[in-house]
Amino acid sequence: MNHSVRAVDRIAPRRQGNWDWRAAGNFVAGGAGGGVLACVAALSIGLGFDPRLLLAVGLAMMGFGLTCVWFEIGRPWRAMNVFRHVGSSWMTREAYVALFAMGTGLLAIGLGTRPLVAATGLLGLLFIYAQARILAANKGIPAWRHGRCLPVVLSTGLAEGAGLVACAGAWAAWWRYPAMLLVPLCAWRVIAWRRYLAALAADGAPVGTLTAFRRINSLFVWGGNLVPVVLAGVAVLADAPILAVLAGMLTVAAGWQMKYSLVCRAAFTQGFALPKQPVRGNSRTGPGVKPGWQWNRWLTD
Repeated sequence: MNHSVRAVDRIAPRRQGNWDWRAAGNFVAGGAGGGVLACVAALSIGLGFDPRLLLAVGLAMMGFGLTCVWFEIGRPWRAMNVFRHVGSSWMTREAYVALFAMGTGLLAIGLGTRPLVAATGLLGLLFIYAQARILAANKGIPAWRHGRCLPVVLSTGLAEGAGLVACAGAWAAWWRYPAMLLVPLCAWRVIAWRRYLAALAADGAPVGTLTAFRRINSLFVWGGNLVPVVLAGVAVLADAPILAVLAGMLTVAAGWQMKYSLVCRAAFTQGFALPKQPVRGNSRTGPGVKPGWQWNRWLTD
């Protein structure tokens, strides 16, 4: 009995240990920075305010995220090799997007022209998309490879960007607009999140993955999305910018918690499976088995 338990433990999914908080820091800070660039570009072009300080904030956050990854590498100076695989690696594409974003962002800060601001915002959006594709390319992690993980990462990066802009511009004349932008972005994020978890529950996932997401689900949905939507709406209607700041803070905090959980806590490996079990002395085979997996409908009830 003990031997069989140990055998199952060997083939069941395990939490990956290659990416730690430093890798999560790239998705947390870098994704939010890309969201800041995208939201600032869209709002400033439409409203005509000076975006340069906020662009600098977005670029700094993106650079901090990439620095976290750089420190995670055992031989940091080998990181330059990432630029050699643009045809096959989303990490390479992320690095190039970040490089171009830094270049156009610095030019936009120096010159302040709308085309450069727009290009920086677009590159910020592409940076978040590249991060989502990096996760999707890790086929050994069911929580990352699932097709509905991509809109979750994309929507939360943009929601975090709007939340940070809402905090930074709370007492500017244009503060209502990032607050209003929070409403559709948080709504998109919570819908993408619920659809993602429902798909994991229906398609099957490692027990550890579902458990990790269950722990944050209620707080993320309510405290990180629905409450900020209400606060942002009340802030605009009641002319209360402090509520917009609170909505932005909750949006950002919930997004960072979710991404840390996605990268570090819910990232269980595939494990092994038997399509059919051999049965001694019987011409018929037993049913298939996938140790450590669960088809759990706790989110669809």
